[in-house]
Amino acid sequence: MKQFKFTISGNTYDVEIKQFEDNLARIEVNGTTYEVEVHTEKKKTKTPTIVRSELPIKEDRKIEKKESGSSAPVLAPLPGSIIEIYVKPGDKVKKGDKLLMMEAMKMENNILAEKDGVIESVRVSAGTNVLQGDLLIEMV
Repeated sequence: MKQFKFTISGNTYDVEIKQFEDNLARIEVNGTTYEVEVHTEKKKTKTPTIVRSELPIKEDRKIEKKESGSSAPVLAPLPGSIIEIYVKPGDKVKKGDKLLMMEAMKMENNILAEKDGVIESVRVSAGTNVLQGDLLIEMV
C-alpha cells in the first residue's frame, strides 16, 4: 500500500503498510511483518453546533385558493412581433386551436393552445414586439 521511512533514535526503518482495517494494521518493518493496533485520537470539531428552539405550530393555518389568476399562461417562445390575433377574452378554445400568429426570425409562427380552456385576457395586440418568455395570453 504505502511505504514510509522512519528514523527513531538515530536508527532508520523502512516501513510498508500492507493492510489497514478498522484499528488493526499489518505492517512490514525492514522485512519483518508485524500486526499493530492503531490508537487514534478523536478530533474535536471547531465548528459550533447551533441549537434552535422549536417554533410553535399554529393549528388554525389554512391555505386559501384565489379564484382569479391564470392557470395556463401562453408565453412567447421566441423574440418577435405579433402579426395577427385569432382570439378574444371569453372565447372557448380546444387544444391545438390557433391563438395568434407571430413573426420570429423572418418566419411566421402559429401559437397554438396547449390545452382546452377559456381565454381570460389577451396581453398583446397586432404589431407588438415581444421578447422570449413574455406573457401573450392568459387562459383558464
